[in-house]
This record gives sequence, C-alpha cells and structure tokens, in this order.
Amino acid sequence: MTRDLATLAVPPGADALRVLPDLARALDGTGPALLPFAAGSKAPALPPAPGTPADLALAVGTSGSTGRPKRALLTTSALQASARATHARLGGDGQWLLAMPAHHVAGLQVLVRSLVAGTAPVAVDTSDGFTPAAFVAATGRLDPAARSYTALVPTQLVRLLQDPEGREALARYAAVLLGGAAAPPSLLARAADAGVTVATTYGMSETAGGCVYDGLPLDGTRFDLDDDGRISLGGPTVAHGYLAEPGLGAAAFTRGPDGTRWFRTDDLGHVDADGALHVQGRVDDLVNTGGVKVAPRVVEEALLAHVEGVTEAVVVGVPDEEWGQAVAAAVVVADPADPPALADVRARLHGILPGHALPRRLLVLPAIPLRGPGKPDRAALRTQFGDTPTQ
Repeated sequence: MTRDLATLAVPPGADALRVLPDLARALDGTGPALLPFAAGSKAPALPPAPGTPADLALAVGTSGSTGRPKRALLTTSALQASARATHARLGGDGQWLLAMPAHHVAGLQVLVRSLVAGTAPVAVDTSDGFTPAAFVAATGRLDPAARSYTALVPTQLVRLLQDPEGREALARYAAVLLGGAAAPPSLLARAADAGVTVATTYGMSETAGGCVYDGLPLDGTRFDLDDDGRISLGGPTVAHGYLAEPGLGAAAFTRGPDGTRWFRTDDLGHVDADGALHVQGRVDDLVNTGGVKVAPRVVEEALLAHVEGVTEAVVVGVPDEEWGQAVAAAVVVADPADPPALADVRARLHGILPGHALPRRLLVLPAIPLRGPGKPDRAALRTQFGDTPTQ
C-alpha cells in the first residue's frame, strides 16, 4: 500500500504553529503524509514512491552533511514511540517551547510531542533571528502550572547563558534538550552552574530525532558499534528507508533477526565503563594528518577547556602539501579585540594534545557558519581557511 504524500510549507518562528492541524491529520491518518520544507523556499518535487509504509506520516529531510540531502520515511508509530520515550525519560508529559525551525526533525518533534501529550506548544518569535529577548518573552507565555520543556542547539544555549534574563528563563524548564551539534563539557558545566537542567541528545532524521539522551538509549532504542567504532542505532523510532531511493535505503537500513530495525550511521563512538555512548564525530570529519587520524571533537573540547577566551570552536582538515591535511581550528572569542595567536594556542595545548593534533591553522571569526538545525558548516569553514599560514 502507498500512502498519499503532500508537501507542507512550514513558516518560521511563531507562525510554524499553523501547521499543527496538518501534522495531526498526518499522524492519525485522516490526511496525507507530509513532506515539510521551509516556507519561502522552492517546494520539493514529489517523486513516485511505491511501497511506502501504510502509516507513513512524514518524509523528513536529512541535514545533508555529505552529498545531497535525503528524506527519511517516518511512520506514525515511530514518531509516537519517540515522543512517548522522551516524556518517559524526562519525567512526564509537559508543555513545549519551539525554538528551532519546524521543518527540521528537532523542531517537528517538539510539535509531535505536543500533539501526543495533548498540550499546546508555544513558539519563539524569530523574525529578528534567535534572540534571548524573544526566548524570554516566549517562556513567559508558558503555563506556569505545567512542566515545561524546550529543545536547543549549542549556539542558542551559549547566547542564552550569556544573558542574565536568558539564564533565568532557562532555569524554569524541567529539561532543555540539547542536540544538533556537539555539546562541549565546558558549556554543560556553565549550564549546570546556572541551574539549568540539560539533557544532551544524539540522533538524526533517520531515528525520528534524538534517541540517545546523556549517552543512554531511550526505552526501546539500542546502539551497537562495529570493530571500527561506527555506530548503529536500532529500535521502534528508526525510519523505513529514504523516499524514492530504495537502493540507498537498503544499504543504510537493515532488520535484525528479532525484527528490530537498524540504521547504520556515519558516526564514530565508544562506550565508557558505565555503558554510556560517547560520539566522537563523523567518519568523514576525521583529519588525516601525516598518516595519523585526529578526531575534531577532541581538539574542539581542548580549545574550549584550555584556551582562555574561546567560546566556540570547530576543527576541520584542510589540504596541506607536507601533511596531506592540516588540523585547522576556527574559533569565536569573548573579546574580539584580543584574539589568540596560533603560536599561543599551540603552546597552550602542548602536552594536553599529542603533537599531531595541535592546530596548524587558526581563524578567529565573529560567528561559526551554520547549516540546518544549528550544525557547524564544516564545508564552508574549509573554504574560509584559504591561505591562512600553516605552522
């Protein structure tokens, strides 16, 4: 059986709540399944897609980290399983604040969780971009008697923690889900010091959003690592493949002997002694410098923890005649008038990182370029490095 599929233009900010009736009909089967896209952009084509699941609800775009974006087929049962497992982990149903674009899976799940819980979401006005003032104002419209939740990306959390009223608003939430990009330990420590309850999330469109919270899988979810550390995620939230791309879906999605659906990610990780999953980054983000592989996240965390004034850091590999690739760091600093020099950064990290992992190029930027739901745009950063000196 093939489910009817329709495009859905999702407005930004507070107007995104207008799609709730369409989303409700997609979930209960009284309306077509939906292919969400950002209002104002070109509507995606609706390709023939025979054999889609009978309870298909959404065809959600992936972030397109490598190559062209795809659309993951998410069923009503997968989305509801995700919402219920999230509420079970957080301590019960609650009212949600939408602070991210609702055509991406993280924003869509805020709306799905609201529908499943039977609560009315509130949305941040992003007509002037995401600002602490708009977040504070939206928080004030939540029901003070209800448990309140929101979902953010690290860049948003950084901005809110820098604002006194933003910190006060954050502390009101029973939980703040943090995903979309790596959360530096220093950022989590700052949030904890401010009395903010943060749950780091790991997942993607192919798993109906976050399915591992604080390193531990939600109810029904499992993870597995192959011999190289590549992560696979399994459980009821896994998508049923990609829209109109059965061959690609067959390579990424499998079904275990017990019937569990699995998705093989492009991420590497390890499991600690307590059984918690730690994601080290994408396979294709590893920097191969002088024949040695460097995980960008290790260098990013060292920059944030040990180089004074650095508030954001993203590390990429850039071509280098001598080393093949050079470790290149882009940073945002608290005081742009006093940026660190490359030599100072290398000296500060000497003995903390092995020599091959020390940055050989440095860019100080006013902001990290982003794509999708708050992910660093590593491709854009690579082009920005250009002819920065190598050391």
